[in-house]
Amino acid sequence: MTDPLDLTFDTDEMLAGLKPWIETESPTFDAAAVNRMMDVVQHELAALGARVERIPGRMGLGDSVRAAMPHPKVGQGGILLLGHLDTVHPVGTLSRLPFRREGDVCYGPGLLDMKGGNYVYVDALRKLLAAGIETPLPVTILFTPDEEIGTPSTRALIEAEAKRHKYILVPEPARPDGGAVIGRYAIARFNLQTRGKPSHAGWALSEGQSAIAEMAKSVEKIEGMTNDDCTFSVGVFHAGQWVNCVSSVCDAEVLSMAKTQALLDEGVQKMMSFNSDKGDVVMEVRRGVTRPVWEPDQPGTMAMLALAREIAGEIGFEMTGASAGGGSDGNFTGFLGLPTLDSIGVCGKDLHTLNEHIFIDSLVERARLAAALYCRLGS
Repeated sequence: MTDPLDLTFDTDEMLAGLKPWIETESPTFDAAAVNRMMDVVQHELAALGARVERIPGRMGLGDSVRAAMPHPKVGQGGILLLGHLDTVHPVGTLSRLPFRREGDVCYGPGLLDMKGGNYVYVDALRKLLAAGIETPLPVTILFTPDEEIGTPSTRALIEAEAKRHKYILVPEPARPDGGAVIGRYAIARFNLQTRGKPSHAGWALSEGQSAIAEMAKSVEKIEGMTNDDCTFSVGVFHAGQWVNCVSSVCDAEVLSMAKTQALLDEGVQKMMSFNSDKGDVVMEVRRGVTRPVWEPDQPGTMAMLALAREIAGEIGFEMTGASAGGGSDGNFTGFLGLPTLDSIGVCGKDLHTLNEHIFIDSLVERARLAAALYCRLGS
């Protein structure tokens, strides 16, 4: 059998293949846009001979695509490639962050998080099929539409599918040193609302009670609870419509990261303590979606890391492994105790910004890693 590390991957060809993925913008809250992206990958996977299933979306969000790659044991449990195709960038971001190559760097919305990694791991399967190389285990792909908002509509789908498999690969962006993630901190979301008393801001300012002012006071208190092990960040703030009206309602969203379950529980308790119906302004706090703590050093995951390190050494780079903040769908599979190797996608910087980019040389590097993982897991 041909050594998967001998497969030829062409950088220009990979960038050309990535271009339509990046130029099909797919922000989470635009279900139609996400579904256009699902159309792109559904077509590509079907062209590879995969048995493709389109799973309708829920909660007003986009669809999912599940594809069983050609294999004598197609459809059976083996390796699950798990990724999301939604991004944080609204439609129109391409006008400010066009897909473009500049030297050793390539830019584009969602290129690093995580369309680049998804594409690379699909391209590795494409090259294996073309070379007639059969993987020891069948490979199933699951692409979902809502990871960027905490996976509210597809967590159950992910967990049910993952339980069928022996290994889970999550090609989220590599850590800054190029390493993998073998555990993740918990991520909790909270929805806050203050409700005050409206009045005319010019004629009767003193008769009103500002929901904005009360929320602003709470922002300082909430973010002031942050420490190295448990963080709190107010990332969304909505209020007001007329400047000449004292605001009666203000909404905000808070994201909290905790390194351990105990710290998560403590952080939740602190946040819920902001609930209050006393005084002139009511504060209501509701829990949103939560990603559970994925404890590191699980035997199955560590065995996968050891294999990845071995392959990386043959390719010519070092593969480290560590826990990380920033949630992913790997939280769910790792929490279940399933062997999961996360953040094995492309390398780059500035995800979720208008400078999001990848390092081009990581495309071929990670494609070779992917091909070898497919061929050595379960062998």
